[in-house]
Amino acid sequence: MYELKTKETDNSVIEFIEAVDNPKKREDAYKLLDIFTEATGYEAKMWGPSIIGFGSYHYVYKTGHEGDAPLVGFSPRKAKISLYFAPGDTAREETLAKFGKHTSGKACVYINKVADIDVDVLKQLIDQSIDFLRRTYPDGN
Repeated sequence: MYELKTKETDNSVIEFIEAVDNPKKREDAYKLLDIFTEATGYEAKMWGPSIIGFGSYHYVYKTGHEGDAPLVGFSPRKAKISLYFAPGDTAREETLAKFGKHTSGKACVYINKVADIDVDVLKQLIDQSIDFLRRTYPDGN
């Protein structure tokens, strides 16, 4: 049986942010904490050792693989800040065009700093992601 690595934990979000080496990245993590908390209405929780997640949903794939994941989240990594949104949301690309300086992968959007992005567009991305996941997994949150 596959064991999920990224599970919600009781670790302190504030202690995690305080342990971020780079002072600018730490400051951005606090800004993102405020933005995500306000936009989602959820309390921040640690998911695994390094992801700050908001809300959760239960997914079941066609393969039978299932698990829980945060609706949205972020992680102040050494190289870049990772922002986690719903994988598979096709509306995201259009919104990202107005976001500012970033790169993106399947579920992640990477930024160097909060000053590089449009915070209002970030809030849109958060809302879009949560709406998409609630439609996709209606019984999972």
